[in-house]
Amino acid sequence: MNIRSSKGFTLVEIMIVVVIIGLLAAMAIPAFQKVRQASQDKAVLNNARQLSAAADQYYLEYGGSSVGVSNLVGATNYVKALNTVASESYPATYQQGQTITITGVAGLRTITYAP
Repeated sequence: MNIRSSKGFTLVEIMIVVVIIGLLAAMAIPAFQKVRQASQDKAVLNNARQLSAAADQYYLEYGGSSVGVSNLVGATNYVKALNTVASESYPATYQQGQTITITGVAGLRTITYAP
């Protein structure tokens, strides 16, 4: 007697499911990366805005037109902590009215902020 069990999946059915999952992942991953990049860029721009506002406050209180980041960021300064989100590098000094250029955002991009 040859009794065949119909329990389980065939190899073809499993391969079709794997291909469908692969196609869905191929469509979803670029969308997630785009959202992640936009989120990083917004966080970096927010940091630049905070630094620019802190520099303006420093200029109002102490005069001058240039200030080092050590006078802006710290527990007793204008910006309590500067959290990097994508291994970016901020300038060491800020000039009044100058554009702020943040380099190395995620190792690839450069973002500028014009106050």
